[in-house]
Amino acid sequence: QVQLVESGGGLVQAGGSLRLSCAASGRTFSSYSMGWFRQAPGKEREFVACINSINRRTYYADSVKGRFTISRDNAENTVYLQMNNLKPEDTAIYYCAADNNGLASTREALYDYWGQGTQVTVSS
Repeated sequence: QVQLVESGGGLVQAGGSLRLSCAASGRTFSSYSMGWFRQAPGKEREFVACINSINRRTYYADSVKGRFTISRDNAENTVYLQMNNLKPEDTAIYYCAADNNGLASTREALYDYWGQGTQVTVSS
């Protein structure tokens, strides 16, 4: 069982930056691939970024490529999402998720554990 707790959300002006953190419990964090997803009001949850457990290869949604960076610190059992040049359309609840097969996936259904989410609001 893995418990995930996100933090770092908040209100920021367009063009600003935020760094989200997701702290995981458990001793096998390094074997999980980790992902970030987001859900905007009135929309379905969508993939943002993921990082695998084997070689830390990363994948990004086209909408955030070049602005967001996912990283992980296995010693701290934490995954991060650095978000730069934020836009109003990035406003959403951001969720981190863990996939125990270790292979990073953009598919929400493959993730086994989810955090409660953290709100990110970008004002224009």
